[in-house]
Amino acid sequence: MRTSKILLLIAFVFAGLSAFAQNTLTGKITDTTNSNGLPGAVVYIADLKKAAQTDATGTYTMNDLPKGTYVIEVQMLGYADREQTVTVNGSTTFNMALSASEVEEHEVVVTGTSKASSMQHTPQAITEVSKEYLNENSSTNVIDAVAQTPGVWGITDGQSISKPVIRGLGYNRVLTVNDGVEQVDQPWFDEFGIEADPDAVNRYEILKGPGSLAYGSDAIAGVLNLIPEQALPNGQTQGDVLFNYQTNNGLINNMAHIAGTTNGGVSWSARVDNIMAHAYQNPYDGYVINSQFSNFNADGTIGIHRKWGYSQLHASYFSMWTGIVDGARDSATGLQMRQVSYPDLNGGAPSYEIATKQEEMSYTPFVIYQHIQHDKLVWDNSLAVGGGHINAIFSYQKNVRQEFNDPTQPNSADIWYYSDAVTYDLRYVSPQLGGFNFSVGSNGVSQTSQSLGTFMLIPNYNYLTMGGFAIANEKINDKFYLSGGVRYDTRTFNGIDHWVDSTQVPVAANTPGGIHEFTGFTSHFSGMSWSIGGTYDITKNVYVKVNAAQGWRAPNVAECGANGVHDGTVVWELGDPSLKPETNTEIDGTFGINCKDVTFEANYFINNINDFIYAKGIPDSVNNTFTSIGLGPAPVYKYTQGQARLSGGEVVLDVHPSTLSWVDLNVSLSMVDGGLLNVPDSVHVLPFVPPTRVTADLKFHINKIGENIRDAYFKIGVLNESQQNKIYQQYAIYNGIDIANSPQIYAASKAATAGYTLFNAGIGGDIITNGHKFCELYIICNNLLNTGYMDYMSRFKYYAYNPYDNRVGVFNMGRNVSIKLIIPFALSKNSEIKAD
Repeated sequence: MRTSKILLLIAFVFAGLSAFAQNTLTGKITDTTNSNGLPGAVVYIADLKKAAQTDATGTYTMNDLPKGTYVIEVQMLGYADREQTVTVNGSTTFNMALSASEVEEHEVVVTGTSKASSMQHTPQAITEVSKEYLNENSSTNVIDAVAQTPGVWGITDGQSISKPVIRGLGYNRVLTVNDGVEQVDQPWFDEFGIEADPDAVNRYEILKGPGSLAYGSDAIAGVLNLIPEQALPNGQTQGDVLFNYQTNNGLINNMAHIAGTTNGGVSWSARVDNIMAHAYQNPYDGYVINSQFSNFNADGTIGIHRKWGYSQLHASYFSMWTGIVDGARDSATGLQMRQVSYPDLNGGAPSYEIATKQEEMSYTPFVIYQHIQHDKLVWDNSLAVGGGHINAIFSYQKNVRQEFNDPTQPNSADIWYYSDAVTYDLRYVSPQLGGFNFSVGSNGVSQTSQSLGTFMLIPNYNYLTMGGFAIANEKINDKFYLSGGVRYDTRTFNGIDHWVDSTQVPVAANTPGGIHEFTGFTSHFSGMSWSIGGTYDITKNVYVKVNAAQGWRAPNVAECGANGVHDGTVVWELGDPSLKPETNTEIDGTFGINCKDVTFEANYFINNINDFIYAKGIPDSVNNTFTSIGLGPAPVYKYTQGQARLSGGEVVLDVHPSTLSWVDLNVSLSMVDGGLLNVPDSVHVLPFVPPTRVTADLKFHINKIGENIRDAYFKIGVLNESQQNKIYQQYAIYNGIDIANSPQIYAASKAATAGYTLFNAGIGGDIITNGHKFCELYIICNNLLNTGYMDYMSRFKYYAYNPYDNRVGVFNMGRNVSIKLIIPFALSKNSEIKAD
């Protein structure tokens, strides 16, 4: 027995060491039309974060690879991306022929899967947003950049704050992954956006439907994955400088970035950028006072890639100052006003005044304003074990949110949340066993949060979430692929007991005259998640997908422990620590066509949610705690639970005829319908379920204009948002509307939100000097006709009545022209930026 154990141990050790033998991947990338080699093509292995580039003959070599089976992607500008699964063992040859195409489509996805996979053979509904799309469109924040992609919207508080919504669900029901780890912050609050820098995102992957199998709680609606740049091939050093100016809001975005990989396999990158904008404008409101913002970002990565795998360290710092629009207006002119306080006027009491022209153009926010900071350190590792690998990724995140509400004390934060969090993700990914592979592992989050401000809606808290999972994939044959798995999670949530005096200063428990603001509690939550799905290739170019999944979500801190005025809504919220976790079951079906002339995909989903958590008004119940400071009696809302159902889908059509390669038509349709079940009609509609949306873009490619312009394009587009007739009527009161004194706002809150149509245009291309690319230029015009419109997903739609023009709310941005200049540079000979 002892001998057999020793032999087994020796066999295991040698199996592991075999992964460290010299494994290489070589080959040639050619053009399908003439078999000529393609210089400059990039061969990339996402699971190893490793790349190689072809030389002048189209040949490449990738050394120091762990033994294993990988999805290998080949990318080149002007050609369609291709992917293929390849087993690397010893000296391996992989050749690929590419077809010319003006359409950039990323075929390999990493979100919600056990390893990098082909998008067509992944049963979940996933949308990919490319760097090309991001460059050719303008935005003001990291969510705004993707808020018009199929199935995705954004709940907005002006131009700086946007929360992602996937298929009608947002807040803690959408999980954001950034730099490979879950973003841990305060997503429960209306006025808290995503603390991420848009310049640092290379592309997005958006998983639509429960992502709990891979990510646990808070992915019940889906996952938004912000994916950074991929590593450069060995021996290359490249960078770029970005300049962006927008005319409507004076937005200025400057960014400098550099990255490289040594011949020894050490990769690194560094970036610094700043974005700032003054108040935006529209035809009805003029300048929207206090919508200005600025943010600064710095990040860097260093890693090492060897035959045993890789290890890399990433650090980032994000800081934003943003104004909070309150919509106050001058009764005579309808112009928006800002809060002020002058010591020699009215005893220094807060008042309002019309902003000056200089203040309209200010880049510095006024009271009310926020300061948000997010620091992050990520350690990402992959170690080869036999033909499989162990992935281990850890992060530390610090999040600070301060809100300054009082003009008499403009530098004193009334709301101040400070949190520390750590995350971990450990998983073993098996070697390819015929057509089968699997992954098992555990991931989790620990967060501690405390309030340092004078207003507290939520208690100080801490929680620990841990989950274990198993995911398997089976290639039945060349047409039929199956994928599925199971997961179990637990979360322990502790709300901290809290006492204050009459001025909201914390005091010891049972202090005479003290107020027991929050009663301590401990809640234990657990949930089971599963997913099963398959894809079937009817023909080489026609496929179907079906997926069924169950997700879960633990109640957030506000739902468990709120006891105070929800700032920005002027209602008193009460949490309930006895709430149950939400669970949902969603079924998705997809039909797709992918050929050289047409790409088409139609998705349908139905999502049933048990124990759906929502705030419900308590009849005739008000809280007068803050009446003395002018907030008035606050309607009381308590979090409760019920059943909800959402259904809908997306249709995407891209026509790019090979006989007219200079034309590309892209059309999309997004639809969602949802509501609570078994409740009165007046409240059965869920808030922020978006209306039907149609987008269409017609793009014309021009390969060459003279000697100095290459890869040029011109495009025109249209976006139509339908009228939203299904209104969550209680939301009017939830936003603090005084029904008796604000009949116009109340009437607007019960009426349909009007639809609108916007036209857009864009032009761009590469500027060439001396045979080298000098820069990329993009000019984009959004809202070409300067249409005055109010988006249903804007929280400004219930803002103050304008007596001057009888309109309610604050409207969205008017015409905006964005001028974007990207100047690439190379500091190594083999990474020289040549014209195509």
